[in-house]
Amino acid sequence: IVVYGPQETQDKGTTQVVKDGETAFVLGHEFSVIATPGHTLGHICYFSKPYLFCGDTLFSGGCGRLFEGTPSQMYQSIKKLSALPDDTLVCCAHEYTLSNMKFALSILPHDLSINDYYRKVKELRAKNQITLPVILKNERQINVFLRTEDIDLINVINEETLLQQPEERFAWLRSKKDRF
Repeated sequence: IVVYGPQETQDKGTTQVVKDGETAFVLGHEFSVIATPGHTLGHICYFSKPYLFCGDTLFSGGCGRLFEGTPSQMYQSIKKLSALPDDTLVCCAHEYTLSNMKFALSILPHDLSINDYYRKVKELRAKNQITLPVILKNERQINVFLRTEDIDLINVINEETLLQQPEERFAWLRSKKDRF
């Protein structure tokens, strides 16, 4: 069995090291390898339209914690994934959607898309049903980490601090989520 992974995981069972821009073949499908440092320095994602297997980089309503990478690296990684086609199915590593949507509501409590999605997620999780995968087009509307250039989010952040760059706003959000 071939186990694809970044260089950093070679001693943990990876049998085929892959890097950004390379291709992995799994069960007859061709996956593009996308480097997404941030959660860890060697984090990678796999994309084969319409599927994105993004591990701990992007979650529904959120993004991964920064264990090894910097906010700048994670921001660039998230931005790269956000540029994928609208119909991309985001397959992340964990079901953190309800917690992430509670955080999103704490930031943008009057946002209709966030409120609607929160209610839907709350109902699904109450029935012990999963919310994943999610469609990237929808994720761009409800995930505050993908909305760092959104005027509503900028206005909320500016109530606490003036941050000019989307990357700075991303770092502010990630720090706030870490304390949430």
